[in-house]
Amino acid sequence: MSGEEIDVAHLTEAQARAELARLAQVLTEADAAYHTHDAPVMSDAAYDALKARNAAIEARFPALKRPDSPSGRVGAPPADGFAKLRHKVRMLSLANAFEDREIIEFDARIRRYLGLPETAPLVYTAEPKIDGLSLSLRYEAGRLVQAATRGDGEVGENVTANARTIADIPERLDGAPEVLEIRGEVYMSHADFEVLNARQAARGEKSFANPRNAAAGSLRQLDPAVTAERPLRFFAYGWGEVSAPLADTQMGAIARLAALGFPTNPLTTLCDGPDALLAQYREIEQARATLGYDIDGVVYKVNDLALQARLGFRATTPRWAIAHKFPAELAWTRLEAIDIQVGRTGALSPVARLRPVTVGGVVVRSATLHNEDYIAGRSATGEPIREGRDIRVGDWVQVYRAGDVIPKVADVDLGRRPADAVPFVFPDKCPECGSDAVREPGDSVRRCVGGLICPAQAVERLRHFVSRPAFDIEGLGAKQIEAFYRDGWIREPADIFTLEARFGEGLQQLRNREGWGDKSAKNLFEAIDQKRTIPFARLLCALGIRHVGEQASSLIARHYGTWEAFVAAMDAARDPNSPEWKDLLAIDGVGEVMATSLVRTMTEPHERASIERLTAHLTILPAERADTARSPIAGKTLVFTGTLERMTRAEAKTRAEALGAKVAGSVSARTDLVIAGPGAGSKAKKAAELGIEVIDEDAWLALIGAP
Repeated sequence: MSGEEIDVAHLTEAQARAELARLAQVLTEADAAYHTHDAPVMSDAAYDALKARNAAIEARFPALKRPDSPSGRVGAPPADGFAKLRHKVRMLSLANAFEDREIIEFDARIRRYLGLPETAPLVYTAEPKIDGLSLSLRYEAGRLVQAATRGDGEVGENVTANARTIADIPERLDGAPEVLEIRGEVYMSHADFEVLNARQAARGEKSFANPRNAAAGSLRQLDPAVTAERPLRFFAYGWGEVSAPLADTQMGAIARLAALGFPTNPLTTLCDGPDALLAQYREIEQARATLGYDIDGVVYKVNDLALQARLGFRATTPRWAIAHKFPAELAWTRLEAIDIQVGRTGALSPVARLRPVTVGGVVVRSATLHNEDYIAGRSATGEPIREGRDIRVGDWVQVYRAGDVIPKVADVDLGRRPADAVPFVFPDKCPECGSDAVREPGDSVRRCVGGLICPAQAVERLRHFVSRPAFDIEGLGAKQIEAFYRDGWIREPADIFTLEARFGEGLQQLRNREGWGDKSAKNLFEAIDQKRTIPFARLLCALGIRHVGEQASSLIARHYGTWEAFVAAMDAARDPNSPEWKDLLAIDGVGEVMATSLVRTMTEPHERASIERLTAHLTILPAERADTARSPIAGKTLVFTGTLERMTRAEAKTRAEALGAKVAGSVSARTDLVIAGPGAGSKAKKAAELGIEVIDEDAWLALIGAP
């Protein structure tokens, strides 16, 4: 490997996007030089190092994978990129688990949500997790009409012509629903991969690194004739839009797909509870080397499709499924230094600088050390970890890649500890600005109190501001933010929206920077202008308020509706006895820690002034509302109390919010309706005192039209 090798464990999302953009450009030029012009501009080793770097970043940030990603391209493209197709039903990713206890917790979480006792039967399917490329196939009237890659989950690449060349994918179906979207994985067997690479070598063409990359690159060939030459295979494992149900169970639906002519994985089986799931996991793990294709874990799904529907989805993952990944590879190497990085909230994060070591096919140079307790060999509660062994500079440490992606230090070999190694002293001063670094009671992290004067916090906050869940400004990534901050061009978010005015029409300052010209500067300013109109939730998320992430931002935005209402409420909530403070705490999902952080940030004079300078340049869209025109509870504030018998409180909350209602945790004068089950106490009593309508669970279900 070359100097292009990097550790991706500590890249921010904005940094990752900038790196992927650069790598896409460099590798596209290298491909064209190598394949089209027969004039290579770099050695194979340097090329492979760049590809490995790109793959490592994409593995950690799969949502950032670009349409022109080098990992999805073999050779130089003969034409422009694929057309885009919007999925009728989103192609979501799966939550990951790495330890047995997480599977037990997964089962317990589902039971709590559904209100099922531990002794009640709950059947799952277990199937190998194929290491390939996800594909969606749409059939209408039994005919294949389109095929699309996952893309970002909502929009994928149109690879219909390529999919038609795969023998495992039927052109026509007999007895299928009028509309049927099949979800599955395109992969390449080990034997076919070896044959393909031998053929590549015989032709004097570049070999592929592994079956997964070969499959992805082959499917994404813009010339279908090239795809047709590649030995691609397909396993069907699910579905998207269907005009009629396939079956009542996951297993029944998989059998139906097989009957329609799709290959399905023969190792898919039914398991009754977490013990059976873990036993099947062990069996598949033992058989992994003999399967003839790559897998990286086992996927568990609730078998009953009616229960899947009740469980529904989180923002990006289904509640009813999880991927149990295989253990990470381990390696031993020397810890050469411990650096301290400062994040946007002031958190001091220790990073292990390692003698380079290969772990899972990737060269690792650094790894996370979590926090000062982890280095000292104790948990946040003071209990020993690693049997109390601390970590010191000079130690030989065991490194693993969590989920085969993020490097972490697992253990230390005391037998190889140098005689002069000393315990690591965690700093109590910020290494960036010299301010005190304090650790509040109950917090596992030490934080710089420098705030706006700390350059590390300022840069990290700006990186977060332009990240994907926030403003997501094309062309303004981590490197640009760092450079602009260093030169004094951007010090706070508002400065982004005055860049063009400060540079003027000539763009001379920006044009004179390396890598910039009139066109790139013009593109940047246009991208910034496009983000002058922003949804309320994305703005709130972009501010980087501690304890307030993407999900909480959406929750708060839905509650207040408009930015103006939110700001007014935060101003009033400074008084802990005010109705606004109590209303904030009543939002289901907002606790006192988050509420305090919100109010403190929005009312601190310097922070507020910075936010107002920003919003002066923005049009802030109200929170999106569900289509609840016929909902009897749209816009109302509900409180659930007591024990619900036909659905859990979590499920009731989800149903209510889907119908446009707000769910609060306490009763106030703003409450419109209280749903009281057996055991309802003070909340029902307070509702009666305030004259608020109280109904039982049967009336609630009748009100929302539930069976």
